[in-house]
Amino acid sequence: MALPSEITTSLEEGLDALVELYREFHAAPELSMQEHRTAETIAARLRSYGLAPQTVGGTGVVAVIENGEGPVVAFRADTDGLPIEEATGLSYASTATGTLPDGTVTPVMHGCGHDTHISAGLEIARLLTSHRNAWTGTVVMLFQPGEETAAGAAAMVEDDLWDRVPKPEAVYGQHVWPGVAGTVNLSIGTAMAMADSLRVTVHGRQAHGSQPENAIDPIVLGAYMVTRLQTVVSREVAGSDMAVLTVGTFHAGLKENIIPAKAVFELNIRTFEPDVRERVLAAVRRVISGEAQAAGAPEPDVEEMYGFPRCFNDETEAAEVLAALTAELGGDSVTEARPVTGSEDFGVFADSLGVPGVYWFFGGYAADTVETGVPGGNHSPFFGPDDVATTLRTGVRAGLTALFTRVGQDDSQSAQVAK
Repeated sequence: MALPSEITTSLEEGLDALVELYREFHAAPELSMQEHRTAETIAARLRSYGLAPQTVGGTGVVAVIENGEGPVVAFRADTDGLPIEEATGLSYASTATGTLPDGTVTPVMHGCGHDTHISAGLEIARLLTSHRNAWTGTVVMLFQPGEETAAGAAAMVEDDLWDRVPKPEAVYGQHVWPGVAGTVNLSIGTAMAMADSLRVTVHGRQAHGSQPENAIDPIVLGAYMVTRLQTVVSREVAGSDMAVLTVGTFHAGLKENIIPAKAVFELNIRTFEPDVRERVLAAVRRVISGEAQAAGAPEPDVEEMYGFPRCFNDETEAAEVLAALTAELGGDSVTEARPVTGSEDFGVFADSLGVPGVYWFFGGYAADTVETGVPGGNHSPFFGPDDVATTLRTGVRAGLTALFTRVGQDDSQSAQVAK
């Protein structure tokens, strides 16, 4: 069932204003769980549509659009930016700064496209409220903070989200990526990986750099750990399974002639299957502990920083959404895709209720740009969709199409409601 022409016409008529709204969000990003100004802007927009938004989970915003009897569904858009200094050169590039939890002041940019998600989500809400004759039921709009730190979805659920709004029977969400604008990729089953982030503190014995015999060098020890950890995936995970292990930070010492007392490094692990995840985590801890023992060092501290659940697309629901998107956007524009190794906390919403969730990706760049090489993907200082109008149009159409698999009406139903 295609979207009603009145909705697509209204979308086209408001597209210039939507692009301008997107640019405003792009220029003013905020860090995870600090999205106060962003939340206020979202809430003000929702109120202008005649809705009554609520604040949930600190800086999350929720609005319920009720429209008679029918199914209850939810749509989620995430809102946080990243600690990245933007290098896109766009006229509306971010110059914002924020403060990290450790007190560090950092540049902030929407380096993962959440500005696109917010804008598309608000336009979906506008079109639903202004074209009520085209659908029936209830749509819960979820504007979620803190996706980048896996904190936001959990914070909203823990803040009694599902006691404050109607419980949906399905939850939908989407993400922009460096594909061709106008296209959508959707996976059946596993869509995105689980992720585990660990901080390891390696304890040694401090000494003068000229007297290493008096020290236990945590830098050398940490280096052995980092090197040996690379064998966990290459030698302990079957080629038919997926695992990625990355050590992203390593900090130690303050002066070149002092062997320090400790070193700290952080690593990130991505897996698709729970049993693979458990094997990899166990191997990581075994390697870290074993290397410390071999060096005669104290047992390292291994801190679990945060984790993302697997993002799983209910197979029946995803197949229905895939078919609807194909009918709406065309077969050349919609692809059933393999899962990706990125991670998301979107699944927390559906998992907390035991209902289906469906999540997909939509492109953000002109075809010529993709063919010649996108300057930067998600989490890059160069990430900035260059075909914004098509990107937003596709995000809105895709979101509405998914929602309408549950709450949409055919022409005869719409005519009856109009009477």
